[in-house]
Amino acid sequence: MTSPIFEELDRLVESADPVQALDHLIASLMETGDYGLVFEARLMKRRYELGMPLIQTDQISEGDYQQSVMEIAREVGGLFLAAGNITRAWPYFRAIGETKPVEEAIDKFEPTEDMEGIVSIAFQEGVHPLKGLQLILGNQGMCRALTAFGMNAVQKDRDKCIALLARHLHGEIVRRMAEVIEAEEKTQPSGTSLVELMAGRPWLFGEWDYYTDTSHLLSVIPYGIELRDEETLALFYELCDYGQHLNAQFHSTGVPPFEKQFEAYGHYIQALRGIDVDAHLDYFRQQVASADPEVAGDAPGRTLARLLIALGRTEEALRTVIDHVMEDAPWGAPVPTALQLCYQAKDFSTMRDLARERGDALSYAAAAILERPRNVSVPLPDGHGS
Repeated sequence: MTSPIFEELDRLVESADPVQALDHLIASLMETGDYGLVFEARLMKRRYELGMPLIQTDQISEGDYQQSVMEIAREVGGLFLAAGNITRAWPYFRAIGETKPVEEAIDKFEPTEDMEGIVSIAFQEGVHPLKGLQLILGNQGMCRALTAFGMNAVQKDRDKCIALLARHLHGEIVRRMAEVIEAEEKTQPSGTSLVELMAGRPWLFGEWDYYTDTSHLLSVIPYGIELRDEETLALFYELCDYGQHLNAQFHSTGVPPFEKQFEAYGHYIQALRGIDVDAHLDYFRQQVASADPEVAGDAPGRTLARLLIALGRTEEALRTVIDHVMEDAPWGAPVPTALQLCYQAKDFSTMRDLARERGDALSYAAAAILERPRNVSVPLPDGHGS
């Protein structure tokens, strides 16, 4: 800072209340936009007002001061946001556990050359994963977006992030396929559905023909089983259908029950969509029946159970878990335990049998209580009844 400020501080401290000197310092810092020092100066002023040490060397736990810290952090964070500096604002809002203002600012953020800090806050720190993924996808491409999504346990807006990846991939295939059709047929196709574009055009799929990086396709499709939104599920089914049209050399063998990945995920997606549900369930029932446990473990059973639960078929899911899932195994996609499914299905008789078989007295007691009608009359000790 310039020399005059120090001289003015000397004058104010000697001739007036020190608070005026601190107010002058704060005003000067505000004019220069040095909001980080504004934060420190405001805290110093508050410590002076509370009779605390001006130079803070230890954590101060006094309630009034801590409340002031939160208020000043919120104010200074807001100043940085108003100045368009999201990365400087974030530490202040993070410190007080308020992410909404930063999320709103990121939502309005337009891509720039230097946005690594914004992407880190949005995606890696989970403030606005969808916007972060959009920025990665738009500026670094599908490969980087898939890697980032796979490496981070994204939970907030996870379904929207998955839908974003699917729409981007679907759009890329449609665009490239439409270009090939126009070059061949001398007219631009009107549809944006892959099913419509592929219909009656087997020549689109020669030995070496593909319209997006197959590794991207195989990375995105498995996420579809997490969704319930019909519009997005329809896109996923089209991606599966497209994959099945590709030459066999582009089909990568997966793990049971998704060895034939495009086919198997297509069955799962269609079941979730409510289309010929039992026919698609039969695919996974057959996988369970034919799989070698030494090779596949209980993965087919877990997959069938998860699908049945998603479809609300709790009783069949219960039988599947009992017969085909190793509940204590430390691997595989998580599914509810048999006892949990008994409770959901209100099958307390089976719950009692399982609990007795497993030596689980606690669950047995719960099942016995739950199986007993709640309105049973119990005689009182004096014989007058309940």
